[in-house]
Amino acid sequence: MSSFRRLSVLAITAAAATVISSTGAAQADAQSLRGRGTVDVRLIGINDLHGNLEPPTGSSGRVILPDGTTVDAGGAAFNATHIKNLQKEVKNSVIVGQGDLIGGSPLVSALFHDEPTIEVLNEVGMDATAAGNHEFDEGYKELLRMQRGGCHPVDGCQFRDKYKGANFPILGANVTHAKSGLPALPPFWVEIRDGIPIGFIGMPLKDVPILVDPNGIKEIKFGDEVKAANKYANLLDAIGVKSIVLLVHQGDQVTSTGGGPNACNVAPENPGSYIATNVSPKIDAVFSGHSHQHYNCVVKDPAGNPRPFIEGLAFGRELSVVDLKIDRRTRDVVRGETKADNKIVTRTVAPDPVIQSVIDLAKTKSGPIANRPIGSIGADIVRAAAASGDSPLGNLIADSQLEATKSNGAVIALMNPGGVRADLTYAPKGTEGPGVVTYDEAFSVQPFSNILQTVTLTGAQIKTALEQQFVVGKTTILQPSSGFTYSWSLSAPIGSKISGITLNGTPVDPNANYRVTINSFLQGGGDGFAEFTKGTEITGGGIDLDGFAAYLATHPGQLPPATGRITQLP
Repeated sequence: MSSFRRLSVLAITAAAATVISSTGAAQADAQSLRGRGTVDVRLIGINDLHGNLEPPTGSSGRVILPDGTTVDAGGAAFNATHIKNLQKEVKNSVIVGQGDLIGGSPLVSALFHDEPTIEVLNEVGMDATAAGNHEFDEGYKELLRMQRGGCHPVDGCQFRDKYKGANFPILGANVTHAKSGLPALPPFWVEIRDGIPIGFIGMPLKDVPILVDPNGIKEIKFGDEVKAANKYANLLDAIGVKSIVLLVHQGDQVTSTGGGPNACNVAPENPGSYIATNVSPKIDAVFSGHSHQHYNCVVKDPAGNPRPFIEGLAFGRELSVVDLKIDRRTRDVVRGETKADNKIVTRTVAPDPVIQSVIDLAKTKSGPIANRPIGSIGADIVRAAAASGDSPLGNLIADSQLEATKSNGAVIALMNPGGVRADLTYAPKGTEGPGVVTYDEAFSVQPFSNILQTVTLTGAQIKTALEQQFVVGKTTILQPSSGFTYSWSLSAPIGSKISGITLNGTPVDPNANYRVTINSFLQGGGDGFAEFTKGTEITGGGIDLDGFAAYLATHPGQLPPATGRITQLP
């Protein structure tokens, strides 16, 4: 179904909702006399699943409670059971997503282009989700295939004989065609519960173009989140949909990890809070994502009325539950009666057997590739960075990329931290002994299959690129290969933070040329590094994961590279 046909369906659905709910409104007084003046609806939200069908491991599979203890959490089969239990407690429920449900996924899902994850979400009964930035990892056309179905144009159908697509709409209210300005994804969806229409506006963050490979999204644009939300809130209101929910793939960092799933430790004026407090008063609740944090806040809308602003922990560890009470006469949410709660997806319940069968099939089909040993390590190599931004695993990946592209004349490699997705752990896993690294583990670290590209940059351009690590409200520290060092100042103004750039102990000459390896994401200007797009004499290399696997194979017992390549100054 084309985007335009789907939009038509949306409009018809909304119109039908208006008619149905008008009938309900006409009966509201009589129902009130019988104690049925309101309708209770439970919204169950999940964000940043990233195809984690199996229970995530390490710190990515734990939730920290208010007392500092932890609970093992996550896993799609457990998630499904918790969703069913939450649905049993109420008559009316809607299952929604806040983006990044696919993309950046473990091999068990990613090997099949996340078709197993879509199948799981279909089985769970997902009603609607916002697109996140990772839904665009393989480009806009691939996202349309995920929605509509059909076999992959290159790899075909490897998981099932057919791929039927998502049974739920993937929303993008701020995503438009670059040439026409028309919607490139459905902007909203309407669900009807007990005769009451509930509108869901969904969208990714406006910064998608700097977070994915720009080559896959050339034909579309991403607009301001608040403007798009207000536009469609007004439209929904005009056609009689008064209960409106925003699903937005943008959230907040937290100021403290203490307080547990339902604390509101968000930093002021973070992008998620800005959206939640500035979108139309017609919007009754804001579900967020992207930051991988958890918080449960009540914010005031522009009219001064309270509404929930909530996000659950990534990888399926929490479900964000918002209970609405909707007035039958006005068809609007009674704000003072709204209740919100982040529920932990514990592993103490019985796994859902249908969902588990999908996971088992994906594990069986991916097993021969996933379980193949490719190297070994002598200790944990973690992605967590020092205060300077120096990361042991980031450094190791940069070293592997330099090694893989020396034939291109590379003398420096720089790796973006967002592409480092998991730790390498020394402890035995499955049937493998301690320190063995499987292809699955390496894939979990680097799942995006970016192409390594070596470009020529002057020393001055390298400094400019390093300065672009720092922008207002965001810091993205690149991981350097061995021999390349520099310092940055905490107190210096943006644009003048970098100093002491050296290569193998020699100061980098601003006028000299250097061959620098970056991945295709960075070379396209990803993460805001526009300077990399100016590189000349581009020479393609292999896939980043292949370079990483080859490096581990030739460096058995690899230990964490020493940090100190980046120095933080006062």
